[in-house]
Amino acid sequence: MEALDYHAKERRKAEFDVQEMKIVWAGSRQAYEISDRVARLVASDPGMFIPAIKGNGTKEQKAKWLPMAYKVQILGCYAQTELGHGSNVRGLETTATFDPQTDEFVLHSPTLTSSKWWPGGMGKVSTHAVVYARLITDGQDHGVHGFIVQLRSLDDLSPLPGITVGDIGMKFGSGAYNSMDNGVMRFDHVRIPRDQMLMGISQVTREGKYVQSDVPRQLIYGPMVFVRQKIVADASTALSRAVCIATRYSAVRRQFGSQNGGPETQVIDYKTQQNRLFPLLASAYAFRFVGQWLMWLYRDVIQRLQTNDFSTLPEVHACTAGLKSITTSATADGIEECRKLCGGHGYLSSSGLPELFAVYVPACSYEGDNVVMLLQVGRFLMKTVSQLGSGKMPVRTIAYMGRAKHLLQCRCEVERAEDWLKPHVILEAFEARAARMAVACAKNINKFPKQEDGFAELSADLTEAAVAHCQLIVVSKFIEKLQQDIPGKGVKRQLEILCNVYALSLMHKHNGDFVATGCISPEQGALANEQLRLLYSQVRPNAIALVDAFNHTDHYLGSILGRYDGNVYPKLYEEAWKDPLNETVVPDGLHEYIQPILKQHIRLARL
Repeated sequence: MEALDYHAKERRKAEFDVQEMKIVWAGSRQAYEISDRVARLVASDPGMFIPAIKGNGTKEQKAKWLPMAYKVQILGCYAQTELGHGSNVRGLETTATFDPQTDEFVLHSPTLTSSKWWPGGMGKVSTHAVVYARLITDGQDHGVHGFIVQLRSLDDLSPLPGITVGDIGMKFGSGAYNSMDNGVMRFDHVRIPRDQMLMGISQVTREGKYVQSDVPRQLIYGPMVFVRQKIVADASTALSRAVCIATRYSAVRRQFGSQNGGPETQVIDYKTQQNRLFPLLASAYAFRFVGQWLMWLYRDVIQRLQTNDFSTLPEVHACTAGLKSITTSATADGIEECRKLCGGHGYLSSSGLPELFAVYVPACSYEGDNVVMLLQVGRFLMKTVSQLGSGKMPVRTIAYMGRAKHLLQCRCEVERAEDWLKPHVILEAFEARAARMAVACAKNINKFPKQEDGFAELSADLTEAAVAHCQLIVVSKFIEKLQQDIPGKGVKRQLEILCNVYALSLMHKHNGDFVATGCISPEQGALANEQLRLLYSQVRPNAIALVDAFNHTDHYLGSILGRYDGNVYPKLYEEAWKDPLNETVVPDGLHEYIQPILKQHIRLARL
């Protein structure tokens, strides 16, 4: 029970009210109380069927289909991705051709690559789908639109005529996403009524006339925006699970450093461990707070759309795309880093980390490849830069661009390491870096005779500028969080420390960007690293309490290494004997394979 004492001692070191920090993590006292009473559910599918109908359907379509979906009278999926096209939605090949003779659409998969591929739930159980296909009327292609299509019989789930559907097969990991029936589907001239086209944004009349409303076409991708903001929020949850496991185990594990026969050093006390672990701890909190803000942003844009205000739509799309990219990439890498932080035992299935990684890593690809997402943000930034001289002032997340003249010339005022603890100093450094990288990229693109050639040639630069912009958003939202009234003894102080760790660890990682753009000098970069090391010492006594504030139960973590009581070694030993290989002492195949080798009864081939 020695390990149990480790965590008890660690928790007594805490310099803040853990219960109050749990409330901050949950977002509100009400949210915390609900999460404390209700068992957590791990969503295996983003559930885009309902949002697609809500976002793109007419009042009549919503009234017909949503009640059935809510009552689970039908099981829906979101069929957009195809074998040959994922991120490039405009390239989808499935067709929906209007037949004016019968007032129907004919859905067809004209090529092998037009097969729907990956939709969750489609492989074996979905009865209906929102299918995205190219709308064709009178020989004219109107681009990709959504259609509600019944796939299977409601009686026995058998596929309807003209539909070939099944599961795409095993995926990464032994368990992980293999519990999800990701599907493949092809249409062979399947007919559906005209009113099953989602017509909230554009319509096809009985005569076959295509009518485009004044609503922006981008609204067709509204469900993707909804899911991406949810993915950002979920990133903090996944990363917090991994960080919780690695932090608790790092406090239990002891290696080297024994003095005169005394106990060895806790792994968490090694600076190399802190340098890898504590930025991930800070990132979990940072992603949590930017996720909470992103939910507000999404709700705000929905309210605006209801009053025909589409002004914020480009920004919301850029925010959700960019933040989806950087948070999922950082989380996937962070989970793997946490596995390595746990040494060899982190490779055990019972550590919970291999399964967590296998379950999470698809987030870097689904609902938009991360690099493609950054390129979209890059284009948004280039458009913003091009409008700087027009008198149109940037707002909200790109408001800093309105001070581009100052940010392109300003010099960092840091003279001592502690100067990096000033929020306005950190914020200006990140703003200057983002602005300078975006402006430099825009200037270089303008040197090309054709703008698209510039975008293609400088795509890597675009992604780097996008990363700088998105990291600025996360840092700024963390700083904004600290400006709120945060109750609880020492809670705000710990969040300030984590905010500085997050920002300065990013500065250390991207030091080349900050120095190359002239935002800081090499000496100031060295001072930032010095302050970062000092911050690690302040995180150390609070580390266990900070992961306790995530409020994850042992059942939810699914990890022996991350047990709340720290009783790791006895439980690892106990778990080993549950392995099926240990059901017998003598291995199967002893007489047939092993004994002949041991007794040299097998003839060896001669060369």
